[in-house]
Amino acid sequence: MSKKVKVIPCSGMGKVYGLMARETALKVVSELCPEEAETICLAYVVTGDAEAREKIEGFRCITLDGCPKLCAAKNVPLAGGIVAKELRMVDVAKEFKGAKPGDATSLTEEGWQMVDHIAEMVVGLVKEIGKEA
Repeated sequence: MSKKVKVIPCSGMGKVYGLMARETALKVVSELCPEEAETICLAYVVTGDAEAREKIEGFRCITLDGCPKLCAAKNVPLAGGIVAKELRMVDVAKEFKGAKPGDATSLTEEGWQMVDHIAEMVVGLVKEIGKEA
């Protein structure tokens, strides 16, 4: 079983912040720290998929939510995962006052800059959590 920190984004369909959460998770696990982090599809977690549950049960996770419903942050513990840190895209977006990140299907240049910023934050968290394990 992988000891990697789990980065779980919300599905956020139909919302730019959901798209940002997914893109951030993919950047972290594919480009920035693939040896230390991995992601699992939240839809599998929510529907009780046995393989997804096995991958997060008892593991420290970082959740990335696109809206105040906090689907990732709420469902990871229900599946046995440990939420070590939760980030809401809308909170981080406040640092980019006036930015137009895009829409539900595509990000603007400003949106990609926000994703890069959040991904760097997540990498720091992955490294911090990895040391604690």
